[in-house]
Amino acid sequence: MTAQSTLDPARRTTRPAPAGHPLAGAVAAEWTKLWSVRSTWWTLLAAVLTMTATSVQLAIYARNGNTDDDPANDSGVVDVGEIVAGSLELTQYVVLALGLFAITSEFATGTIRTTLRCTPSRGRVLAAKASVVGAVTFGLGLLLGTVGAVVARPVLGEWGRAPLGGTVADVVACAAYLALVGVLALGLAAALRGAVLTLTVLFALLMIVPLSLQEPDITVLTRIADAFPGVAGNHFLAGDTEPYPAAAGLLLLAAWTATALALGRWALARRDA
Repeated sequence: MTAQSTLDPARRTTRPAPAGHPLAGAVAAEWTKLWSVRSTWWTLLAAVLTMTATSVQLAIYARNGNTDDDPANDSGVVDVGEIVAGSLELTQYVVLALGLFAITSEFATGTIRTTLRCTPSRGRVLAAKASVVGAVTFGLGLLLGTVGAVVARPVLGEWGRAPLGGTVADVVACAAYLALVGVLALGLAAALRGAVLTLTVLFALLMIVPLSLQEPDITVLTRIADAFPGVAGNHFLAGDTEPYPAAAGLLLLAAWTATALALGRWALARRDA
């Protein structure tokens, strides 16, 4: 009697579903996958080394510019936050790898099929990946900003300053910028699937196309360049007021990121894995 009750299908189907939000489980799975591969750790190390080398180099340039015989090179006392922001122009391309490989590696190996079987909602998969990539790149941005400031300050010597409040704000701004471009990379990678193609498109969006538009020094083309994600992010990091406030630069970058995620979500839903 007891055995029959235990095997009764009707009784089995009345069990409560496991507790916890489905997105939380997907985030936990993506977090585990990201930290279980060596490429993540190599990327973190490469980002720290690149940030260190670039910050030292820019600090040396600033110091030498103030001490050589050409007064045109004098920039005066420099905030370390400027050095940190300048160093991101190169370092960001290392950090973008985290967003790229979070999904392109699964397309390359075919493990994306397993991911989608475990989490059938493709929107939930992309949201979980975006949450993990955003959190990791933001934390990495805090680390990189701190490293850049710490190594640049002694190199600048008397030509540098590091006010606590301003430096902390600059480091947090750098972290926010890296988090947004990291998720932007993820969204484009979800749509384009290939790491090389995605990196090429990102390089064009963040640098090549804006520089090409700015080069002729034609006002209308420069204004178009100001709407691109890399330029908007630079305006945000620099705290500019022209051609728009720094907060507007952050919102523009966030809009590009949201658009990339929407494009990735559409591509995931439309195509087979």
